[in-house]
Amino acid sequence: MRLSQFNYNLPQNLIAQKPTAKRDRCQLLVTYKDSDKIEHLKFFEIEKFLKKGDVIILNDSKVIPARLYGKKSTGGQIEMLLIKKINSNSWEILLKNFKQNEINKKIIINNDFFALPIKHIENGL
Repeated sequence: MRLSQFNYNLPQNLIAQKPTAKRDRCQLLVTYKDSDKIEHLKFFEIEKFLKKGDVIILNDSKVIPARLYGKKSTGGQIEMLLIKKINSNSWEILLKNFKQNEINKKIIINNDFFALPIKHIENGL
């Protein structure tokens, strides 16, 4: 599986800006691995799918609204989403339109600012 398979257009107006008033009433998308069936449920219904011994992993990371746009040396456009500050000069980022062979090639943000990707993780996590 490639990380690029998860790229899709999500209109800004469909991105939640704050949690629902009743958190357990938020949307739950259920997909079944043995078929193409998909269900749209509410989160409180998740108990239907849990069995003794299952492990739940909670993700409490926060997304910061930091998106940058730049140009590759080839002139191609590239989008960068800043994920986590590593130190004063380094960030963990997600890149769109980026390939393994572009490691260590400058991405120009503006005349005074550029990014230099130093690592590529194809599968994401």
